[in-house]
Amino acid sequence: MTAATETPIRRAAKVAARRPAAKRARRRESTFGFLMIGLAVIFVAVFTFIPILASLGLSFTSWDVISSPKWVGFDNYKRLFTDGPVLASFGVTVALAIAIVVLQISLGLLLAVLANNRKRNATRVFFRTSFYLPLLASTAAVSIFMGYIFDTKFGLINYYLNEIGLPGAHWLNDPFWAKVTVVMVVVWQQVGFTFVLFVAALLAVPVDVQEAAAIDGAGPWRTLFRIKIPLISPTILFATVIAMINAMQLFDQPFIMTKGGPGTATTTATISMYQAGFQNLQFGFASAIAILLLVIIGIITGIQFIAARKLVFYQ
Repeated sequence: MTAATETPIRRAAKVAARRPAAKRARRRESTFGFLMIGLAVIFVAVFTFIPILASLGLSFTSWDVISSPKWVGFDNYKRLFTDGPVLASFGVTVALAIAIVVLQISLGLLLAVLANNRKRNATRVFFRTSFYLPLLASTAAVSIFMGYIFDTKFGLINYYLNEIGLPGAHWLNDPFWAKVTVVMVVVWQQVGFTFVLFVAALLAVPVDVQEAAAIDGAGPWRTLFRIKIPLISPTILFATVIAMINAMQLFDQPFIMTKGGPGTATTTATISMYQAGFQNLQFGFASAIAILLLVIIGIITGIQFIAARKLVFYQ
Protein backbone atom coordinates (compact mmCIF):
# COMPACT_ATOMS: atom_id res chain seq x y z
CA MET A 1 0.00 0.00 0.00
CA THR A 2 1.50 3.35 -1.04
CA ALA A 3 1.51 6.51 1.02
CA ALA A 4 -1.07 8.05 -1.34
CA THR A 5 -3.60 5.29 -0.78
CA GLU A 6 -2.88 4.79 2.92
CA THR A 7 -5.75 5.79 5.19
CA PRO A 8 -5.27 8.52 7.82
CA ILE A 9 -6.05 6.05 10.61
CA ARG A 10 -3.35 3.63 9.44
CA ARG A 11 -0.81 6.46 9.13
CA ALA A 12 -1.68 7.66 12.64
CA ALA A 13 -1.26 4.15 13.99
CA LYS A 14 2.19 3.87 12.42
CA VAL A 15 3.25 7.22 13.84
CA ALA A 16 2.00 6.23 17.30
CA ALA A 17 3.81 2.90 17.08
CA ARG A 18 7.09 4.69 16.48
CA ARG A 19 6.77 6.80 19.58
CA PRO A 20 9.13 5.91 22.45
CA ALA A 21 6.27 5.51 24.92
CA ALA A 22 4.54 2.96 22.69
CA LYS A 23 7.77 1.03 22.25
CA ARG A 24 8.36 0.97 26.00
CA ALA A 25 4.80 -0.24 26.58
CA ARG A 26 5.24 -3.07 24.08
CA ARG A 27 8.57 -3.95 25.66
CA ARG A 28 6.98 -4.13 29.12
CA GLU A 29 4.17 -6.31 27.82
CA SER A 30 6.64 -8.64 26.11
CA THR A 31 8.80 -8.84 29.23
CA PHE A 32 5.79 -9.61 31.42
CA GLY A 33 4.60 -12.28 28.99
CA PHE A 34 8.00 -13.99 28.84
CA LEU A 35 8.24 -13.79 32.64
CA MET A 36 4.91 -15.58 33.05
CA ILE A 37 5.92 -18.22 30.50
CA GLY A 38 9.26 -18.65 32.26
CA LEU A 39 7.61 -19.18 35.64
CA ALA A 40 5.29 -21.80 34.14
CA VAL A 41 8.21 -23.58 32.48
CA ILE A 42 10.20 -23.57 35.74
CA PHE A 43 7.19 -24.93 37.67
CA VAL A 44 6.61 -27.73 35.17
CA ALA A 45 10.33 -28.55 35.03
CA VAL A 46 10.76 -28.69 38.82
CA PHE A 47 7.57 -30.59 39.63
CA THR A 48 7.12 -32.72 36.48
CA PHE A 49 10.11 -33.22 34.20
CA ILE A 50 12.82 -33.50 36.86
CA PRO A 51 10.83 -36.04 38.96
CA ILE A 52 10.15 -38.07 35.79
CA LEU A 53 13.85 -38.13 34.92
CA ALA A 54 14.72 -39.01 38.52
CA SER A 55 12.20 -41.88 38.49
CA LEU A 56 13.58 -43.08 35.16
CA GLY A 57 17.09 -43.15 36.61
CA LEU A 58 15.97 -44.89 39.81
CA SER A 59 14.13 -47.55 37.80
CA PHE A 60 17.51 -48.94 36.74
CA THR A 61 18.73 -49.21 40.32
CA SER A 62 18.03 -51.07 43.54
CA TRP A 63 17.50 -48.55 46.33
CA ASP A 64 16.09 -48.98 49.82
CA VAL A 65 16.70 -45.33 50.95
CA ILE A 66 19.06 -46.54 53.70
CA SER A 67 21.95 -47.56 51.45
CA SER A 68 23.21 -46.02 48.22
CA PRO A 69 21.44 -46.94 44.95
CA LYS A 70 22.94 -49.93 43.13
CA TRP A 71 22.81 -50.18 39.35
CA VAL A 72 20.83 -53.26 38.26
CA GLY A 73 20.07 -52.39 34.64
CA PHE A 74 16.76 -53.74 33.37
CA ASP A 75 16.23 -56.15 36.28
CA ASN A 76 13.34 -54.11 37.68
CA TYR A 77 11.56 -54.14 34.32
CA LYS A 78 12.14 -57.89 33.91
CA ARG A 79 10.65 -58.44 37.34
CA LEU A 80 7.79 -56.07 36.54
CA PHE A 81 6.69 -58.01 33.46
CA THR A 82 6.80 -61.31 35.35
CA ASP A 83 5.06 -60.08 38.52
CA GLY A 84 1.46 -61.30 38.28
CA PRO A 85 -0.12 -59.15 41.01
CA VAL A 86 1.50 -55.96 39.69
CA LEU A 87 0.43 -56.67 36.12
CA ALA A 88 -3.06 -57.44 37.42
CA SER A 89 -3.11 -54.04 39.12
CA PHE A 90 -2.60 -52.41 35.72
CA GLY A 91 -5.59 -54.34 34.41
CA VAL A 92 -7.67 -53.15 37.36
CA THR A 93 -6.50 -49.58 36.70
CA VAL A 94 -7.53 -49.65 33.05
CA ALA A 95 -10.92 -51.25 33.82
CA LEU A 96 -11.74 -48.72 36.54
CA ALA A 97 -10.50 -45.83 34.40
CA ILE A 98 -12.71 -46.78 31.45
CA ALA A 99 -15.79 -47.10 33.69
CA ILE A 100 -15.05 -43.79 35.42
CA VAL A 101 -14.45 -41.84 32.21
CA VAL A 102 -17.53 -43.20 30.42
CA LEU A 103 -19.81 -42.40 33.36
CA GLN A 104 -18.17 -39.06 34.13
CA ILE A 105 -18.42 -37.78 30.55
CA SER A 106 -21.93 -39.07 29.84
CA LEU A 107 -23.37 -38.01 33.19
CA GLY A 108 -21.64 -34.63 33.05
CA LEU A 109 -23.05 -33.97 29.58
CA LEU A 110 -26.56 -35.07 30.61
CA LEU A 111 -26.53 -32.83 33.68
CA ALA A 112 -25.20 -29.89 31.65
CA VAL A 113 -27.98 -30.26 29.08
CA LEU A 114 -30.62 -30.44 31.81
CA ALA A 115 -29.17 -27.44 33.67
CA ASN A 116 -28.99 -25.32 30.52
CA ASN A 117 -32.63 -26.07 29.79
CA ARG A 118 -33.65 -24.30 32.99
CA LYS A 119 -35.15 -20.93 32.11
CA ARG A 120 -34.31 -19.09 35.31
CA ASN A 121 -30.68 -18.04 35.68
CA ALA A 122 -30.84 -18.53 39.48
CA THR A 123 -31.79 -22.18 38.95
CA ARG A 124 -28.86 -22.73 36.59
CA VAL A 125 -26.47 -21.13 39.09
CA PHE A 126 -27.84 -23.34 41.87
CA PHE A 127 -27.24 -26.53 39.86
CA ARG A 128 -23.75 -25.44 38.80
CA THR A 129 -22.76 -24.73 42.39
CA SER A 130 -24.33 -27.93 43.75
CA PHE A 131 -22.64 -30.24 41.26
CA TYR A 132 -19.25 -28.53 41.57
CA LEU A 133 -19.10 -28.47 45.39
CA PRO A 134 -18.00 -32.15 45.84
CA LEU A 135 -14.93 -31.40 43.73
CA LEU A 136 -13.79 -28.84 46.30
CA ALA A 137 -13.90 -31.34 49.18
CA SER A 138 -10.79 -33.23 50.26
CA THR A 139 -10.55 -36.57 48.47
CA ALA A 140 -9.28 -38.25 51.63
CA ALA A 141 -12.16 -36.85 53.72
CA VAL A 142 -14.73 -37.90 51.10
CA SER A 143 -13.23 -41.39 50.92
CA ILE A 144 -13.32 -41.83 54.71
CA PHE A 145 -16.93 -40.62 54.84
CA MET A 146 -17.99 -42.87 51.97
CA GLY A 147 -16.26 -45.80 53.66
CA TYR A 148 -18.66 -45.39 56.58
CA ILE A 149 -21.65 -44.83 54.29
CA PHE A 150 -21.02 -48.08 52.36
CA ASP A 151 -19.96 -50.19 55.34
CA THR A 152 -21.64 -53.61 55.11
CA LYS A 153 -22.75 -53.83 58.75
CA PHE A 154 -23.10 -50.25 59.95
CA GLY A 155 -23.39 -48.21 56.73
CA LEU A 156 -26.34 -45.93 55.99
CA ILE A 157 -26.91 -47.44 52.54
CA ASN A 158 -27.57 -50.95 53.83
CA TYR A 159 -29.55 -49.59 56.79
CA TYR A 160 -32.07 -47.83 54.56
CA LEU A 161 -32.17 -50.74 52.11
CA ASN A 162 -33.13 -53.02 55.00
CA GLU A 163 -35.73 -50.47 56.16
CA ILE A 164 -37.58 -50.73 52.86
CA GLY A 165 -37.28 -54.50 52.76
CA LEU A 166 -34.35 -54.83 50.34
CA PRO A 167 -31.23 -56.88 51.09
CA GLY A 168 -28.04 -54.93 51.65
CA ALA A 169 -25.02 -55.45 49.44
CA HIS A 170 -21.45 -56.28 50.45
CA TRP A 171 -20.29 -52.96 49.05
CA LEU A 172 -16.68 -53.07 50.23
CA ASN A 173 -16.32 -56.80 50.97
CA ASP A 174 -17.18 -58.22 47.55
CA PRO A 175 -14.72 -57.85 44.63
CA PHE A 176 -17.39 -56.76 42.14
CA TRP A 177 -19.26 -54.41 44.46
CA ALA A 178 -16.00 -52.92 45.76
CA LYS A 179 -15.11 -51.85 42.22
CA VAL A 180 -18.62 -50.50 41.66
CA THR A 181 -18.45 -48.52 44.90
CA VAL A 182 -15.07 -46.99 44.06
CA VAL A 183 -16.31 -46.00 40.60
CA MET A 184 -19.48 -44.43 42.03
CA VAL A 185 -17.56 -42.40 44.61
CA VAL A 186 -15.01 -41.15 42.07
CA VAL A 187 -17.68 -40.21 39.52
CA TRP A 188 -19.80 -38.47 42.18
CA GLN A 189 -16.86 -36.31 43.22
CA GLN A 190 -15.37 -35.63 39.78
CA VAL A 191 -18.47 -35.17 37.62
CA GLY A 192 -18.70 -31.50 38.62
CA PHE A 193 -15.55 -30.76 36.60
CA THR A 194 -16.95 -32.10 33.33
CA PHE A 195 -20.35 -30.62 34.15
CA VAL A 196 -18.95 -27.08 34.37
CA LEU A 197 -16.95 -27.53 31.17
CA PHE A 198 -19.99 -28.75 29.24
CA VAL A 199 -22.25 -26.01 30.62
CA ALA A 200 -19.83 -23.37 29.35
CA ALA A 201 -19.44 -25.13 26.00
CA LEU A 202 -23.18 -25.47 25.45
CA LEU A 203 -23.72 -21.80 26.27
CA ALA A 204 -21.16 -20.92 23.58
CA VAL A 205 -23.04 -22.76 20.83
CA PRO A 206 -24.21 -20.02 18.36
CA VAL A 207 -27.88 -19.19 18.76
CA ASP A 208 -28.35 -18.64 15.02
CA VAL A 209 -27.25 -22.22 14.33
CA GLN A 210 -29.81 -23.56 16.80
CA GLU A 211 -32.52 -21.33 15.33
CA ALA A 212 -31.68 -22.53 11.82
CA ALA A 213 -31.96 -26.15 13.01
CA ALA A 214 -35.34 -25.40 14.59
CA ILE A 215 -36.57 -23.80 11.36
CA ASP A 216 -35.51 -26.93 9.46
CA GLY A 217 -37.68 -28.98 11.81
CA ALA A 218 -35.03 -30.46 14.09
CA GLY A 219 -36.34 -31.39 17.53
CA PRO A 220 -34.45 -31.03 20.83
CA TRP A 221 -32.77 -34.44 20.64
CA ARG A 222 -31.78 -34.09 17.01
CA THR A 223 -30.41 -30.62 17.70
CA LEU A 224 -28.41 -32.02 20.62
CA PHE A 225 -26.83 -34.92 18.72
CA ARG A 226 -26.49 -33.29 15.30
CA ILE A 227 -25.66 -29.70 16.24
CA LYS A 228 -24.61 -29.17 19.85
CA ILE A 229 -22.46 -32.26 20.49
CA PRO A 230 -20.43 -31.87 17.25
CA LEU A 231 -19.84 -28.19 18.05
CA ILE A 232 -18.66 -28.93 21.60
CA SER A 233 -16.62 -31.99 20.57
CA PRO A 234 -13.28 -30.19 21.29
CA THR A 235 -14.45 -29.67 24.87
CA ILE A 236 -15.52 -33.31 25.07
CA LEU A 237 -12.05 -34.36 23.89
CA PHE A 238 -10.37 -32.14 26.49
CA ALA A 239 -12.62 -33.45 29.29
CA THR A 240 -12.06 -37.06 28.21
CA VAL A 241 -8.27 -36.72 28.12
CA ILE A 242 -8.10 -35.04 31.54
CA ALA A 243 -10.55 -37.53 33.07
CA MET A 244 -8.60 -40.50 31.70
CA ILE A 245 -5.25 -39.17 32.97
CA ASN A 246 -6.73 -38.60 36.44
CA ALA A 247 -8.48 -41.99 36.48
CA MET A 248 -5.29 -43.84 35.50
CA GLN A 249 -3.62 -42.33 38.58
CA LEU A 250 -6.43 -43.41 40.92
CA PHE A 251 -5.14 -43.92 44.46
CA ASP A 252 -6.99 -42.17 47.30
CA GLN A 253 -10.44 -43.72 47.02
CA PRO A 254 -9.48 -47.41 46.69
CA PHE A 255 -6.62 -47.11 49.18
CA ILE A 256 -8.67 -45.43 51.90
CA MET A 257 -11.96 -47.26 51.34
CA THR A 258 -10.75 -50.81 50.64
CA LYS A 259 -6.93 -50.85 51.07
CA GLY A 260 -6.88 -52.31 47.56
CA GLY A 261 -9.13 -55.19 48.56
CA PRO A 262 -10.93 -57.40 49.00
CA GLY A 263 -7.88 -59.35 47.96
CA THR A 264 -6.46 -57.36 45.06
CA ALA A 265 -9.83 -56.44 43.49
CA THR A 266 -9.25 -52.68 43.74
CA THR A 267 -5.45 -52.63 43.83
CA THR A 268 -4.50 -50.06 41.21
CA ALA A 269 -1.08 -49.45 39.70
CA THR A 270 -0.47 -46.51 42.03
CA ILE A 271 -1.27 -48.68 45.05
CA SER A 272 1.22 -51.29 43.78
CA MET A 273 3.73 -48.48 43.41
CA TYR A 274 3.06 -47.32 46.98
CA GLN A 275 3.39 -50.84 48.35
CA ALA A 276 6.67 -51.46 46.55
CA GLY A 277 8.21 -48.14 47.49
CA PHE A 278 6.90 -47.12 50.89
CA GLN A 279 6.04 -50.49 52.41
CA ASN A 280 8.78 -52.72 50.99
CA LEU A 281 11.40 -49.96 50.46
CA GLN A 282 11.98 -51.09 46.87
CA PHE A 283 12.10 -47.67 45.28
CA GLY A 284 13.81 -48.87 42.13
CA PHE A 285 10.99 -51.31 41.44
CA ALA A 286 8.39 -48.68 42.38
CA SER A 287 10.00 -46.28 39.89
CA ALA A 288 9.78 -48.93 37.17
CA ILE A 289 6.03 -49.24 37.88
CA ALA A 290 5.72 -45.45 37.66
CA ILE A 291 7.52 -45.32 34.30
CA LEU A 292 5.36 -48.09 32.87
CA LEU A 293 2.23 -46.26 34.06
CA LEU A 294 3.50 -43.06 32.43
CA VAL A 295 4.06 -44.90 29.13
CA ILE A 296 0.58 -46.44 29.23
CA ILE A 297 -1.02 -43.05 29.94
CA GLY A 298 0.94 -41.56 27.04
CA ILE A 299 -0.20 -44.34 24.69
CA ILE A 300 -3.86 -43.99 25.71
CA THR A 301 -3.68 -40.20 25.33
CA GLY A 302 -2.11 -40.60 21.89
CA ILE A 303 -4.89 -42.99 20.84
CA GLN A 304 -7.46 -40.45 21.99
CA PHE A 305 -5.91 -37.70 19.88
CA ILE A 306 -5.64 -39.98 16.85
CA ALA A 307 -9.31 -40.93 17.18
CA ALA A 308 -10.16 -37.25 17.59
CA ARG A 309 -9.06 -36.52 14.02
CA LYS A 310 -12.28 -38.07 12.75
CA LEU A 311 -14.56 -37.46 15.71
CA VAL A 312 -13.77 -33.87 16.72
CA PHE A 313 -15.21 -30.96 14.76
CA TYR A 314 -13.31 -27.67 14.83
CA GLN A 315 -15.14 -24.56 13.70
